[in-house]
Amino acid sequence: MLDIQQRFKDLAEISLSLSAEHDRTRLLERIIEAAVRLTAADGGTVYLLNPQAQLEIEVIINHSLDLYWAANQKLGKRFAPIPLTDKQGKDNKGHLVATAVNRRASINIGNRSEPSNFDFSGVDQFDKAQNYTTKSILSVPLLDHRGLPLGALQLINARSDSGNWEAFSSDAQLLAETFASLAAVAINNHQLVSEQEQLFESFIKVLASAVDEKSPHTGDHCRKVPELTISLVNAIDSWQEGELAQFKLSDNDRYELKIAAWLHDCGKVTTPEHVIDKGTKLETLHDRISEVNQRFETLRRDLKIRYLEAQLGVNEESISQAEQIYSDALAQLESDRAFINRANTGAEFFTVEDQQRVADIAQRYSWTDVNGEKLPLLTANEVYNLQISRGTLTDEERSIINRHIEVTIDMLEALNLPQNLKNVPEIAGGHHERMDGKGYPKGLKRDELSVQTRAMGIADIFEALTSSTRPYKVAKTLSESLGIMQRMGRGGHIDPDIFEIFLRSGVFMDYAKEFLLPSQIDEVVVEEYLIR
Repeated sequence: MLDIQQRFKDLAEISLSLSAEHDRTRLLERIIEAAVRLTAADGGTVYLLNPQAQLEIEVIINHSLDLYWAANQKLGKRFAPIPLTDKQGKDNKGHLVATAVNRRASINIGNRSEPSNFDFSGVDQFDKAQNYTTKSILSVPLLDHRGLPLGALQLINARSDSGNWEAFSSDAQLLAETFASLAAVAINNHQLVSEQEQLFESFIKVLASAVDEKSPHTGDHCRKVPELTISLVNAIDSWQEGELAQFKLSDNDRYELKIAAWLHDCGKVTTPEHVIDKGTKLETLHDRISEVNQRFETLRRDLKIRYLEAQLGVNEESISQAEQIYSDALAQLESDRAFINRANTGAEFFTVEDQQRVADIAQRYSWTDVNGEKLPLLTANEVYNLQISRGTLTDEERSIINRHIEVTIDMLEALNLPQNLKNVPEIAGGHHERMDGKGYPKGLKRDELSVQTRAMGIADIFEALTSSTRPYKVAKTLSESLGIMQRMGRGGHIDPDIFEIFLRSGVFMDYAKEFLLPSQIDEVVVEEYLIR
């Protein structure tokens, strides 16, 4: 006999526990386990309705058979779904659980062996395969707050006090129906939250894709950095040595990190394309080096004209002198043009002497435009750009690029994120900070930055160094990239402890095998790149 008072107490406790369960499979497991316990059943099944209006088996348990099966385990052959309607679109009246769902009402079969209109061939196959006897069946629909079906609970073989199978009593059915209502709320809430999370994540990935689409040269950066960051932080979570052995991630920490990583460069939607894509020093909407080269061509033409005019001289000595002057001037001109073209590419280090040579060349030559106006070979703005000491960006352009991280933080803080995502602005907005406090935008030091933020900083740098699509540099090999990062670590730029895990865990190599060109993957002896 069921102790109804005790069962309802159990029902209240179970209902409270279901509301706290966030894992979908575990939620369904707890639902069927509770339903079986409340009704003194031997086993049960959870069905959920799929988008094709079919009932999918999600979890099966049976105490006598010591059986447990869950759809996510992918063990054995997956059970065929049960359609709610036939090919003509009429209700499927041959299947017990489908009929219960279509009717929005429970069906209680006291003795399955007695004649009925239901097709029990599937039950017969199960019983034969498991050497089992199914006697009583209780199918209870799971309905949402609008009365629409979510799925069903199906319970089998109510146990009597003597241990025999018997029919489910009216009290057991009432308990099952009451519990099904509460379980449906938990399932519906979980689905709604899951759908909201999926929508949120889809929006985030669309935004990240939009950032990548702004520039063909940084494409996939917003996809690669999250993958590398998450891999590195998972490696830190598993690390057993040193200070970081205490670092552990919760499921929410992982979700928060994923969101932050996908949004780490969202502020770049406001950065002008011609700054993001600036592959040479003279590039604006186009590379102005072509205009400079045309001026050099004009100067070369003028030299040729003067030389030909000198050849009209009256003696061989003046002709020979003209040839020498022309040859020397042409050699100097070509040397200067080659230098300006090299300067435009944006080397990592452009010396003070190189900068002075740009100024000297600008003053050395003048050319005449179509209006007959004499102009310097290089404009002041061209000289300013060509004298950039590192890379291709002027100080003003670099400020525009750096501004993206401030915009990122502003955008994320304006989102009014829920409490479980409260650290997203800090994690996403801190990947350009340095351990010594000389980074941007806030000048935070190591102890002021989370482990996740410091890890993302390493991931962001490694992706940029090894990228083969950047217009201003050649893709670096693993050894070159790690060598640069080792120097950055010694200079207080990146976290040496996290960099060690990045190396020793093999995260860098896993990433390389997936994303780098074969020519970039050279031999790396990890010990040689540790920051001592």
